[in-house]
Amino acid sequence: MARFTRIEVALKAKETGIVPVFYHEDIEISKKIIKACYDGGARLFEFTNRGDFAHEVFAELNKYAAKELPELILGIGSVLDAPTTALYLQLGANFIVAPSLNPEVAKVCNRRKVAWMPGCGSVSEISLAEELGAEIIKIFPATQVGGSDFIKAVNGPMPWTDIMPSGGVMPTKESIASWINAGAYCVGIGSQLFTKNSSNEYDYSQIERTVGESIQIYKELKNI
Repeated sequence: MARFTRIEVALKAKETGIVPVFYHEDIEISKKIIKACYDGGARLFEFTNRGDFAHEVFAELNKYAAKELPELILGIGSVLDAPTTALYLQLGANFIVAPSLNPEVAKVCNRRKVAWMPGCGSVSEISLAEELGAEIIKIFPATQVGGSDFIKAVNGPMPWTDIMPSGGVMPTKESIASWINAGAYCVGIGSQLFTKNSSNEYDYSQIERTVGESIQIYKELKNI
């Protein structure tokens, strides 16, 4: 069962602004990654459903987060259908992120009052997603659907729409500012956050610093 309501998810996304997006099949590496992000100030984290037995890794990761990182809101991404949604809700996912818009996923999430962030690429899809109860709309792939100009254009006639771009967001002031100034609610950042050292191992200290710096940039832009 989710430990956080969909309203808590939406409010925390607005407060911290940066949602790390990550997958690895190794549970110990995944634990170190989410701890580095947590120590850097991240409070939402999207683990992606991309590899074989990803649900088993997520189950252990969620148990670890609940015990060791109590303020972390851990969700699952790359969820395409209702059965997969139900599986991850049973494992305690606090939010569901999808690359596409599937009304059946919305129904499963709404029955449990769990946050659902569908991937949309048009105003019609965004409008339907909001009718289906989505608080935050993911635009994906963000750069390819029109980048920050797309968000600005949508927010003209639909100022109530809260958008999270994912795909193409960089952990730099220039990149984050371009999205936030266009009206993004928060941003999802993937591989660019997770730097490696000369030994090709994840540099957890640098990851923590990059997350912290990215959140600070967001807060300065939002005057938080």
